[in-house]
This record gives sequence, structure tokens and C-alpha cells, in this order.
Amino acid sequence: MRSFKEKVILAVGQIPKGRVASYGQIAAICGNIRAARQVGAILKSVQDLGSLPWWRVLNSQGNISIKGNFSATKSLQKILLEEEGVEVTANFSIEMEKYRWKKK
Repeated sequence: MRSFKEKVILAVGQIPKGRVASYGQIAAICGNIRAARQVGAILKSVQDLGSLPWWRVLNSQGNISIKGNFSATKSLQKILLEEEGVEVTANFSIEMEKYRWKKK
């Protein structure tokens, strides 16, 4: 059986280019609807962020809410989303329902 962390990494890896998901949505997909903050903590702890599309995960209101560190910032997340065709406002928000990933 996979751990919650492994499930989160797999789910985030499935979000297609140009689509986004909320932390809560990923938590629900992984079987724990109350673990949105844990999803954020897991993404922050991943050492090899280059292979995981962490920038496609936002808060439920469609805001970039990353606290950031030296390598992952709000500005970087905005740039990465815009490179995929996601429109991000100057206030670091997007129209969630327009870009939300609907897992099949």
C-alpha cells in the first residue's frame, strides 16, 4: 500500500500542462479530504522539484499561496503557469474553474 506522500506525488504528477488543482483536491484524490495543508508540506519537502509540477497546485480560491523559499517563489510559480497558457493576474490569482483539472 502506498503512503499518503507517495499518493500526493503521483497525483500531482498527473496534472496536465495548462491545468491546476487545489491542495484540497489533491488531498481528496489521495483519500484524505482534510489533508490540504499536509499536501502543501509534502510538496515543500520534495527534494527534486524539477520532475514534479508543483506549480500546478494552488489554494482553493485559485491563489498562488506558496510561502516560498530560495528556489520556489510566487513569481516563479506565476511564470511557470503562464508558460503553460494559464492566465495569472498581478495579484497571483487565476480563474480556478477555467483551469481546474478534472481527474477522470
